[in-house]
Amino acid sequence: MTTTVPTPPPFDAELAAALEVLREEMPSRFAALDIPARRAEYAERELSDDDLSQGGTFEFEERTVPGPAGGPALRLLVCRPAGTLTGTLYYVHGGGMILGSHRSPDLAYALEWAAELGLAVVSVDYRLAPEHPHPAPVEDCYAGLVWTAAQFTGPIVLAGVSAGGGLAAATALLARDRGGPALAAQMLLCPMLDDRNNTTSARQMTGLGIWDSAANETGWTALLGDRRGTPGVSPYAAPARAEDLSGLPPAFIDVGSAETFRDEAVDYATRLWHAGGQAELHVWPGGFHGFDGLAPQAAISAAARAPRLPWLRRVLGA
Repeated sequence: MTTTVPTPPPFDAELAAALEVLREEMPSRFAALDIPARRAEYAERELSDDDLSQGGTFEFEERTVPGPAGGPALRLLVCRPAGTLTGTLYYVHGGGMILGSHRSPDLAYALEWAAELGLAVVSVDYRLAPEHPHPAPVEDCYAGLVWTAAQFTGPIVLAGVSAGGGLAAATALLARDRGGPALAAQMLLCPMLDDRNNTTSARQMTGLGIWDSAANETGWTALLGDRRGTPGVSPYAAPARAEDLSGLPPAFIDVGSAETFRDEAVDYATRLWHAGGQAELHVWPGGFHGFDGLAPQAAISAAARAPRLPWLRRVLGA
């Protein structure tokens, strides 16, 4: 039987032009055999010491702290601006569960917000799949959060992009269920939430954009192996599997209309509302995965970045 691929939504015109260039550098599809090469490419884009300093705005240090029970020690990057802190941003980097580090380029988002609001930033270097499948990554994220809550006073916002958004959502679930650190809010940017990879948006974007359904399958299979897409996958691996979304901190969720994660992000926000929670949802028309960081000059990228700082001000009372 032939399966019809749904017609995808169009890309924003400026983003479509940028995507033609980006496709040469960042192919949307890759297999497990490509992971080492992609890691090497990604590492070349890590933030330097100068990037982290932000012209002297931040003092920063690498810390090695206790990891999860039975696991290895954990590396954290701790960045502090001068003056009195108003809170802490605990950051989880992206990379499809298989790439990146605590210096990943998307950390630049967090440093911009922190500089404006007087926040410390703690970025976690969680273990990567497939060498370290679930639950290693999320347990690392939770252990780092526990350390952060013990070291810093004031509100904590949990934030992440892409795979980091999924891990941030999973860490919030763990914190709720274990009676762990209280969270002021969670910011989930184009989050990777559902291992089943079978939404309409996932099927629409096959072979298109930056992170298509084939790449998504690679990432989730690295994390879960043969369990990917089967019944009983833990919500701490794939937060879309959570049956109960009550009692979670307010969420900011944004996603592009022309990306694999659109439907799972919209569904997660909807289910937060159904559970009596609070969520601010943005779906940016014609946006591909990570568009605002990869094509920052586009008008829609500027529009997507604009609501984040005001939302942080509101949830922090800053």
